Amino acid sequence: MQRTDAVCIREVQRSIKQSVKKLLELKIEQLGVGHLFEIQEAQIKGPHGGLIIFQGMQNHTADSIKSLEGYDIAWCEEAQNISQRSLDLLRPTIRKPGSELWFSWNPNGPTDPVDNLLRGDSPPPDAIVVKANYSDNPWFPDVLREEMEYDRNRDKDKYAHVWLGEYMSRSHARVFSNWTVEEFERPEGTIFRLGADWGFAQDPTVLVRASIEGKRLYIDYEAWMIGCEIDQLPDLFDQVPESRKWFIVADSARPETISYMRSHGFPKITAAVKGPKSVEEGIEWLKSFDIVVHPRCVHTIDELTHYSYKTDPMTGDVLPILEDKNNHVIDALRYACEGARKAQRTRPERPARRRHYRQQGWMA
Repeated sequence: MQRTDAVCIREVQRSIKQSVKKLLELKIEQLGVGHLFEIQEAQIKGPHGGLIIFQGMQNHTADSIKSLEGYDIAWCEEAQNISQRSLDLLRPTIRKPGSELWFSWNPNGPTDPVDNLLRGDSPPPDAIVVKANYSDNPWFPDVLREEMEYDRNRDKDKYAHVWLGEYMSRSHARVFSNWTVEEFERPEGTIFRLGADWGFAQDPTVLVRASIEGKRLYIDYEAWMIGCEIDQLPDLFDQVPESRKWFIVADSARPETISYMRSHGFPKITAAVKGPKSVEEGIEWLKSFDIVVHPRCVHTIDELTHYSYKTDPMTGDVLPILEDKNNHVIDALRYACEGARKAQRTRPERPARRRHYRQQGWMA
């Protein structure tokens, strides 16, 4: 065998701890070939004098990159983060006869420079591109299989991106991923919680019915109408079974509408209590549940799908700011659960129990 020198590359590597060095050390140990390698602080010496080093591309310039000219392999891990500048520096540098460039990545989108290079319209003629997922890994551990199954059942977009290597949709900005659509009937004795949000010309008037069981929040009925006149409200609300029987918490912005509904067959309707950060706190509380939506609640499904955080138009980063759209059913749901949320917040705390978790990883 001949000597082989390799450089392991990331776009940003501020210290050796951010490299794949620890992963390679683990694999050397697991494969029982430790006698062939010398593990040093910043590099690994291999058989026949070979060397493995670890570099960050952002640290390189057109002059400094020349130090890699004699390497046989350049492995770019997390290559979806490699910039076009880094690719332009690296590709002509690794040019030793028989040398290879390796890229491993989970694509964010077709505009990723590495994805455009290797899966675009004109990939290099000698490129070999292999799509490899968990199903191709014969050593896929049970602990990760459980996580994979959890994502598949709970968040289809996340499952497709993380486990199947599909492009990331705008799901990274979605507020809710903790929901499923299922046929169900709530048992006798269920306590229902109803919430209402007012609209008219462009925004819908909404009534939604929910119930809570443990850490599951069920949504089984909704009423939804754009352009609903005030005298049409009772008929609209009657589309939700027993809506005159149960307490309804409604948007406090329309006290005259609440008063009208009280005098027209809905005496238990009350105004929501709003306050600073009430929207954000309410949303985070809803996200702590597994939400189950009946398929007849089509507008609820639509909003849970599209309700999102704002994104930075220049970087695409998700901002901690909620979009004020696709949220009328969501607002009604927050109002419906207002009492339960406040009761949970004021409940005396139980002594905390210590829990210990172990996280394992794998490499294909």
